[in-house]
Amino acid sequence: MSHSPADIRVLVVEDEEVPAEAHAEYVRRVPGFRLAGIARTGAGALEALKAAGGAEPGSDARIDLVLLDMNLPDLHGLDLLRRIRGAGLPVDVIAVTAVRDLAVVRSAMSGGIVQYLIKPFTFSAFTAKLSAYAEYRRRMAEQAASTTQSEVDSAFAALRPAVAAPLPKGLSGETLEAVADLLKHAGAPLSATEAAQALSMSRITTRRYLEHLADEQSVLRSPRYGTRGRPELEYSWRR
Repeated sequence: MSHSPADIRVLVVEDEEVPAEAHAEYVRRVPGFRLAGIARTGAGALEALKAAGGAEPGSDARIDLVLLDMNLPDLHGLDLLRRIRGAGLPVDVIAVTAVRDLAVVRSAMSGGIVQYLIKPFTFSAFTAKLSAYAEYRRRMAEQAASTTQSEVDSAFAALRPAVAAPLPKGLSGETLEAVADLLKHAGAPLSATEAAQALSMSRITTRRYLEHLADEQSVLRSPRYGTRGRPELEYSWRR
């Protein structure tokens, strides 16, 4: 993928290897965004941010956005957020975490995060958050040194899209959530037949949902060998 100096450069802060690489790959796939690096600790994130702090606005060394996990081995995400703000580092922060505790959410919001994305999530949900953030940045950049109330309201409204991305025709949100929950809690990969039996659904219908999740990169799709005839596909949730 070709890159532009205007691309939003993103630092992924995540201690676990698989989610870190998955989030990095997601960033690479969203147009207008570019991976600046991965930090596995709070200290590593601060080091990267301070090194980038003096970079020129159009420089490849800069960092514009941090995708921040809350559970880091050396610092809680909220502590890192406070240090980022205390150091006056010019970056925006999106929380990308499994933490659902309301007190943490409130503290993150008061600390100035622009979005809060709860794991696990689909690629479409990830894209929606980043696209909304990109629109927010665009609207803010278009404003003059002095702005109006309506322009400020418009910029902040971009961060809260009113309509979720529609599902393909024939798929329902509730059923998609049920299929996703089944895979999240399954101890091993499941075939469409096994998932259909567990959910009391038809195999054809279940496979449509599984394929949708696989296309969204939320589910890993792989052949199951050792069965008679053509290998059967099996599906597992990306951890």
